[in-house]
Amino acid sequence: MYDPSAIESRWQDWWEENGTNEPDLDAAERPFFNLMMYPYPSAEGLHVGNLYAFTGADIYGRFRRLLGDDVFEPIGYDAFGIHSENHALKVDTHPMELIPSNIRNFERMLRAAGLMADWSRTVDTTDPRYYKWTQWIFIQLFKAGLAEKKEAAVNWCPKDQTVLANEQVIAGLCERCDTAVEQRMLSQWFFRITDYAQRLLDNLDWIDWSETTKTAQRNWIGRSEGARLHFPLSGVAGGAAAADASGTEDSDRIEVFTTRPDTLFGATFMVLAPEHPLVERLTTDERRADVEAYVRAAAAIDLVERQKTDEREKTGVFTGGYARNPATGEDIPVWVADYVLMDYGTGAIMAVPGHDQRDFDFARQFGLGVAQVVCSRAALPEGADPADVGGAEAEAAFVEHTADEILVNSGRFSGMEADAGGRAITEWLAERGFAAAEVNYRLHDWCISRQRYWGPPIPIIYCDDCGPQAVPEEDLPVVLPFVEDFRPTATGVSPLARDPAFHAAACPACGAEARRETDVSDTFLDSGWYFLRYPSTEFDDRPFDSARTREWLPVSSYIGGEEHSVLHLLYSRFLTMVLHDLGHLEFEEPYDRFRKHGLLIRDGAKISKSRGNVILPDEYIARFGADTFRMYLMFLGPFQRGGDFRDSGLAGPERFLKKVWDSVTAAAEAGRTGFDDADVERALHATIRQISEDLEALSYNTAIAAAMDYLNTLRSGGRTASIDEVRPLVIMIAPVAPHIAEELWARLGGESSIFDHAEWPAWDESRLVVDEVELPVQVNGRLRATIRVARGAPEDVVREAALAEANVIRRLDGVAIRKVIHVPDRMLNLVVS
Repeated sequence: MYDPSAIESRWQDWWEENGTNEPDLDAAERPFFNLMMYPYPSAEGLHVGNLYAFTGADIYGRFRRLLGDDVFEPIGYDAFGIHSENHALKVDTHPMELIPSNIRNFERMLRAAGLMADWSRTVDTTDPRYYKWTQWIFIQLFKAGLAEKKEAAVNWCPKDQTVLANEQVIAGLCERCDTAVEQRMLSQWFFRITDYAQRLLDNLDWIDWSETTKTAQRNWIGRSEGARLHFPLSGVAGGAAAADASGTEDSDRIEVFTTRPDTLFGATFMVLAPEHPLVERLTTDERRADVEAYVRAAAAIDLVERQKTDEREKTGVFTGGYARNPATGEDIPVWVADYVLMDYGTGAIMAVPGHDQRDFDFARQFGLGVAQVVCSRAALPEGADPADVGGAEAEAAFVEHTADEILVNSGRFSGMEADAGGRAITEWLAERGFAAAEVNYRLHDWCISRQRYWGPPIPIIYCDDCGPQAVPEEDLPVVLPFVEDFRPTATGVSPLARDPAFHAAACPACGAEARRETDVSDTFLDSGWYFLRYPSTEFDDRPFDSARTREWLPVSSYIGGEEHSVLHLLYSRFLTMVLHDLGHLEFEEPYDRFRKHGLLIRDGAKISKSRGNVILPDEYIARFGADTFRMYLMFLGPFQRGGDFRDSGLAGPERFLKKVWDSVTAAAEAGRTGFDDADVERALHATIRQISEDLEALSYNTAIAAAMDYLNTLRSGGRTASIDEVRPLVIMIAPVAPHIAEELWARLGGESSIFDHAEWPAWDESRLVVDEVELPVQVNGRLRATIRVARGAPEDVVREAALAEANVIRRLDGVAIRKVIHVPDRMLNLVVS
């Protein structure tokens, strides 16, 4: 009798005792690094979304192992960060006590799920032996000039009381607690990921990743080609006289980046971000009260919400100041509006309402001029001079691009093709010091400072004489101290600043009294390199051993959630490139292959705590067994799309595994070998081919369906299968249901473990050929019978078989066959009269 609980407990113990899942990393002939995204150990424990992802990755790793690879499948815990700290605050337990308990619970649940994890190489980001090297990585970037502290507008969560990266703000809310995010100006540590923007973009053309993930990264990096233009200020109080449109460069100017220099003659006003340093200078006394009120209001809106230009009502305020259009020589008004962001481009735009819908709506709302300077050549009136077409007060924005666009109302450039005209305008202005061709990116530098307690301290010491100094590497790690009161404050000052013993330090350069950095680093820095640590966990004197890293990396296969496309996945690519450039790694892309998995819903609704439909695997594994639960999760739908979890669906996989048990044990008892049914043998080879192809493509649901179909063939008519008919089935279900496969493999006489001693079955194409075909028999073109004949049978044999069919005999009574039409292996038609 199939007893999942007993079988799974026995084999999990056997794996642990025999080190089955612990490959010798120094003796692998075919190393294959199978990586899954390590979990955040929540208080609730492992949820079904975690297990869905881990099971899919585990199946692929087990499949590769059965193909003969030496598979390394480690696991770890992303245990630092706001989630853990917030829960510790909620339950009034210090995270140094709470998190180890959570990790123990997670490990128990992961083991129960039957993962092929190498538990001897687990990493925990809160372990000083790990974050020592996280701090070391920070120092390498600091020494290379890629880590810098600067004042910047940042997203601030008033509930979590910390800075958030742009990627951590969803629809204007903190991704962790759904609190409305505010904006603050703070001095923060940043990694200069923008220095790598083009390289990060270029490599997307060749890395083997899910296309949707690569598209998300391309969009986030956001490369745009254009020009940087200079608009001299006009009539600024206390400022120098502005240069005229053909004059010399002046320091009093607004710089903008635009992808449409061809529309410069249509720029009728300018807009500054509320944080732009020229706002104060441009604002006249009469406008100052309104401008200052607007700037304060804009500071309460998060950066992501401000980017929703199509959804939000346009707001703005006139500064009273003007700038000069370098192309027309005309003074144009300068406004302030929150839809312009200080960290994108230059924090200022030239507004061209004739060719930008956002600018057009703004101009109409505030009564500003609209000039059309681009149109389709086909729309140009016959005989019209392009220089005289367009002009002020266009009725609508011309935003659609056409192949025959030309410039109009653009001085000497009127009549030129738009793209060529844009380049010509840029060159013309460059000669006069008002422009330069430039490439810009949407990507911002990575803010890694967090004003919280639960994270690795940033390894910097501030000296009044020497400035910021890296902690000497021999003094790492900078250990996170036990701070009784670890609550964050709304001041933006980190909890570690309240610990004098931690805060005080000596300058590494001069020995004078100094102070430590009290911010901790973003948890995405922890996860940005964890895969490098796995093969080298026993080394305390290096973050990653060069020989091990050369043997096992880059990662062979990485499976994870697409929600990390522009967070973890982008950051880990950046860090790998930096470490490569600094000589620490021989590769610059971390993952040879990345595939995203889908998401689960429950009874048609998204799974979430607020809906009360979170699924914890414990009760299902206790009731049905891990193998049944694993199989059900993978049978829900395509793995890379997800599926709808319904309790009733578990019955199918449960019945299937019981039938497998009954069929294999019966075959073992009968002891019959070989193949006595050609249809069964043919079905076996077809099943091997389909499951092999499906597992490689992560199409687990169809692979399981193929196994079910083959089992039905084995059991059809109440037959008892032979050992040779069931042994391949046991191997093929092993990646999905490893415990029952181990047990049945042993009962068939196989040496344990199945993953060490079984070989993945091969199919024979010749065995897939059907020896017989079904042939329709027609009389005067109408189907009267279907016969089975040998493939390639000649006409006389086919005719003889047809004439033996009762229905054909009846149709031929009293008539003569005038003609026989035979298409080999396709049909037979008897023409009678």
